Amino acid sequence: MASVLGGLSEAEVRERVERGEVNDIPAAPSRTVREIVRANVLTRFNALLGGLLVVILIVGPIQDALFGGVLIANALVGILQELRAKRTLDRLAVLTAPRARALREGVVRELPVSQVVKDDVLELQPGDQIVVDGEVLEARGLEVDESLLSGESEPVEKGPGDEVLSGSFVSAGSGRYRATRVGRAAYAVRLAEEARRFTLTRSELRAGIDRILQIVTWAIVPTGVLLLISQLRASASVRGALRGAVAGTVAMVQEGLVLLTSVAFAVGVVRLARRRVLVQELPAVEVLARVDTLCIDKTGTLTEGRLVVEEVQVLSEGARHHEALAALAASDPHPNATLRAIGEEFARPAGGWEPTAAVPFSSARKWSAGSFGANGTWVLGAPEVLLGASRGSGGHPQAASPSGDGAPILEKAEALAGAGRRVLLLSRTAAGLVGDRLPDALEPVALVVLGDRVREDAATTLAYFARQGVSVKVVSGDHPQTVAAIAGRLGARGAERALDARTLPEDPAALAEAVDGHSVFGRVTPQQKRAMVGALQSRGHVVAMTGDGVNDVLALKDADIGIAMGSGSAATRAVAQLVLLDSTFDALPRVVNEGRRVLGNIERTSNLYVTKTVYAMLLALGVGVVGLAFPFLPRHLSLIGALTIGIPSFFLALAPNAERARPGFLGRVLRFTVPAGTLAAVATFLAYRLAIDEPGVTLTEARTAATMVLCWIGFLVLTIIAAPLTRPRLLLIWSMVAAFVAVMLVPAAREFFALEPPPPIVWLAGFGIAALVWTLSRLFIPPDRPVGPGPRPSAAEAPDV
Repeated sequence: MASVLGGLSEAEVRERVERGEVNDIPAAPSRTVREIVRANVLTRFNALLGGLLVVILIVGPIQDALFGGVLIANALVGILQELRAKRTLDRLAVLTAPRARALREGVVRELPVSQVVKDDVLELQPGDQIVVDGEVLEARGLEVDESLLSGESEPVEKGPGDEVLSGSFVSAGSGRYRATRVGRAAYAVRLAEEARRFTLTRSELRAGIDRILQIVTWAIVPTGVLLLISQLRASASVRGALRGAVAGTVAMVQEGLVLLTSVAFAVGVVRLARRRVLVQELPAVEVLARVDTLCIDKTGTLTEGRLVVEEVQVLSEGARHHEALAALAASDPHPNATLRAIGEEFARPAGGWEPTAAVPFSSARKWSAGSFGANGTWVLGAPEVLLGASRGSGGHPQAASPSGDGAPILEKAEALAGAGRRVLLLSRTAAGLVGDRLPDALEPVALVVLGDRVREDAATTLAYFARQGVSVKVVSGDHPQTVAAIAGRLGARGAERALDARTLPEDPAALAEAVDGHSVFGRVTPQQKRAMVGALQSRGHVVAMTGDGVNDVLALKDADIGIAMGSGSAATRAVAQLVLLDSTFDALPRVVNEGRRVLGNIERTSNLYVTKTVYAMLLALGVGVVGLAFPFLPRHLSLIGALTIGIPSFFLALAPNAERARPGFLGRVLRFTVPAGTLAAVATFLAYRLAIDEPGVTLTEARTAATMVLCWIGFLVLTIIAAPLTRPRLLLIWSMVAAFVAVMLVPAAREFFALEPPPPIVWLAGFGIAALVWTLSRLFIPPDRPVGPGPRPSAAEAPDV
């Protein structure tokens, strides 16, 4: 057993290391570099296009392999972003890693927490983190903040023999404790271990895209076989047949949509990084747009976690209460949170206020005091304790209830306390201090009212979420009245109906009803936070959870999206998808707006890409059944895709969009793209067939006619998707049209893309078919089918461009 005086010897340390009784803390559950690379490289999308790329590199010219660049770009965007987030978190973990001061062989040594062994004697000072579980050996006014473990913001006084838990902090006093549980046996580590397994954020957008890819993958097999057989029959060479088959197959895959989604997510990540918000996973940007319920803690989110003096109500005129309060704060070498707040409010007094005797604050005594020579003795403490002593009741905390002049003061103090304030009474006496006994004949001088320092931006942020239809649940370990008072001051809805979590039912259905019907909860345990998240999800809510302590880890992991504070524990930062590096609540509106911008614009541009898949599949089936050569080479489709889909969609995906997210992404996209793709396929096939049947028209000329018609139809679809057609969007569309005209007019460009203008009669026929499709589109493709731009956010809420 460790000696209190000397600590462990080196031999005793080695013995414990050999027995494995060392603080070996498991690594945070983030993905390794290998796992990040595998997740972004080994995808269905890459496997599909990668195989086709190999074929085209073998049988065709390099111009037909342009689509291969999308493969590399898509993988790189995802890998680089996740590696960047991993590096940032690793650096943050190093900067915030605690150190331990261990007493070994009579000397205090500072060492990494991983070198602490069982039975080590560890020193504690204000602000120190308790790194392992242990038993207090010595205590000098020691008070421990366990809010990161329990959510309770009130510090707990600790004395010899009391247990202290890892993850808590020393808020006042000093002492020493013996390590009893280290490594995986420690409380904070056991709690974090329940969230060890890394899980990816579920993305409805990517799930929808993956579903389309899955359908396309199955459809490609029979369609590709049919197309290959028809191309072998229609082509004079195997190489030509393979090029046609690959062109038709590649066109069915939305390779650009996958890349655009990654790029849009990455741009969102960069924009959020400017706001000091770290995104660990790209899909997390999308989930932000779907959130309809936000669970937050009071301490650290609505408040700064520090006390502030709100007012001083003078009870005795002429008394020097300001100087007395400042002197009391300065006389305590290890002030608690209350005295620190008083010290910050009142300047240190001039000469004459040096303490001749002092009694530090104790949670058991509920008061502190100091004698200051000619300035007398001043006592600061709980009103009910000091008012009893003001009548000479012996100075015990259990003194009789005050009456007479003391009763109105106590009533006033209780009213202030009921509103969520912390109230102390400042009293004075001519008597001196005798040990730690409360002096008699105290004269009440002033009531000191303190409160949690409310974040300046909290009220504005809560009002924003209320306007956006996002329900905010305040979930705290503090007393329900305290939580309700803070929430009410900030204008939170439902603050008048605060619920004590100790009364919550255990039945899942009843719990879901209670949680859904209330907005403010107090005395919530870590396990209840997790259960509340699950209850909200069972009712179809998309839940975001903010947290900074180990007590929040389980709920953060189970929420649809976890948001950790940068100043919080490493465990919360590891399991969260977003980390607010500056730990400021006001970043969340920007975060939500960015998610909505990304999701709304990706859904808008998805219509372009899926329309391409529909017409490519129908064209492949058409030429396969009829037995014609495929109307395009891979480079033709690269040109059409770039001008009518790829380049415009990039700009559209970055435009402002504050529309609220709606479920049913896949259904909405298909309702637009099936009729649009069908019209495009029919028009292109008719133009191609007319050109093929026209005497003297070569295959290259017929393919050029098909390219022109499909480009025109693509521009038509683009005008519908881009509505309303503002000046910048019209400029974008006409720029794409001009680029296509330039390709047709410049001989070198025509040669590169294997284009040859057909006879005028074919041009006119193609133009007539495109005009007919334009008319039919007004009947079959209503302009309100795609996602519109949505209302623009206000200047205060709009994300940076």
